[in-house]
Amino acid sequence: MPIKSKIRTILHFPKDGIMFRDITTLLLDAGGFRDVINEMVERYKSVEIDLVVGLEARGFILGGAVAYQLGKGFVPIRKKGKLPAEKESHEYELEYGTDIIEIHKDALKKGDRVLVVDDLLATGGTALASAHLIEKVGGKVVEMSFIVDLPDVGGRKRLEGAGYKVFALCEFEGD
Repeated sequence: MPIKSKIRTILHFPKDGIMFRDITTLLLDAGGFRDVINEMVERYKSVEIDLVVGLEARGFILGGAVAYQLGKGFVPIRKKGKLPAEKESHEYELEYGTDIIEIHKDALKKGDRVLVVDDLLATGGTALASAHLIEKVGGKVVEMSFIVDLPDVGGRKRLEGAGYKVFALCEFEGD
């Protein structure tokens, strides 16, 4: 059964008019979860990567599993105030306001080649902010990998327009 068929859509969440693509049903399915990790690992097993970066929070689940299978270290990018050691921050625009994400300053060495992993690509704001943060601490983004791309929202175009490679296992039309 395809990965896409294991992702549930919840109408009008978190607000009216939004079709929320919920990957928790995919993660619940042992075969579906295994398929996601295996497909990502297969794509990157022969790519030169030093570390896998996961974006809070579902990117931790996926990125940790991918890093483990690739035999690479894992680095979390967290929301402000969640990391205990010296950190670098990046503020970015949201639809209604701003947010701040952080990474430990010592998480990456200059020139580290990084795979960014998250569950869903919508506007691309968090992924783009993460790429800037990775570069601030000396890393180089090899590719950004997602389970779901929402092409109508424009995140892929935004990231590719900024010079980043993007991969997604499936797409859903609409918002």
